[in-house]
Amino acid sequence: MRLIVMGQQAFGKDVLAKLLETGTDEVVAVYCEPDKDGKPVDPIKEFALEKGLPVEQPANFDDQATLDTLAGYNADLMVMAFVNVFVPEAARDTPTHGSICFHPSLLPLHRGPSAVNWPIIMGSTKSGYSWFYPSDGLDEGDSLLQWECDIGPDDTVIDLYFKKIYPHAVDSVLTVVDLYRDGNPPRIVADEAEATYERRCNKNHAQVSWHRPVKQVYDLIRGTNPAPGAWTTLNGEEVGIFDCELVSGDGISGRIREITDDGISVQCVGGRILVKRVRPAGEAKMSASEWAASTGLKAGDTLGS
Repeated sequence: MRLIVMGQQAFGKDVLAKLLETGTDEVVAVYCEPDKDGKPVDPIKEFALEKGLPVEQPANFDDQATLDTLAGYNADLMVMAFVNVFVPEAARDTPTHGSICFHPSLLPLHRGPSAVNWPIIMGSTKSGYSWFYPSDGLDEGDSLLQWECDIGPDDTVIDLYFKKIYPHAVDSVLTVVDLYRDGNPPRIVADEAEATYERRCNKNHAQVSWHRPVKQVYDLIRGTNPAPGAWTTLNGEEVGIFDCELVSGDGISGRIREITDDGISVQCVGGRILVKRVRPAGEAKMSASEWAASTGLKAGDTLGS
């Protein structure tokens, strides 16, 4: 099959590499976002150029010339891996078999740009990914295939995405293309009653409230680790909160109960968070015990407002 790969960053590059590795199909072009001033060249672009592949970087698909260029590749299928640019129907339907798009959730759950963060933050025990038939709606459309995985009780974004979803999803692109090659690719009809739409998880969502139940606090911290990064304050100064552990204990929420070489125990409702790694404003990440020593932190001090 003649393929166009559209994507960005490491995931797009690795999907492209996986397709080229087999040599079964011909990648006729690579589409990625326009270069950004002061930013490094996108890994997928760099890799495509190394392989001698044509690279297209339209800011949008609003003009006929851009659509004509797309049509000129005579592609059978466009594989959309990690795409932030809106691709209208006229462009999606240009290849003979249209387009298929990746999303790191079990659609129609968690439509939107932070589909890995929110299931962890919400305390879910399951996640996965979908390859779906894109429409003009946000991550809407039936799915071609889905894969489910467990979210462990201590999983962070790194664990869920980079260790579970990412490697399996990269390999799955071969199955995706095979399903088209075999004809009559399946459709898993989306149950719109189950659909959820999530906003981009940003700094405003990542502020820790130590006065909540300890499980909610823990889920927020691990669901924003490493990005956008949970945070709290000490004497009005922000500090990022990263690697943590749930521990038992009672007391007044927000108070630091104990400081050891392992970290800082902070009281929440119904338990404590052992904070192991932090990032003070303007500094690099460091162990919580090192930060405590540098700031003169002691048991009984309060974090947050």
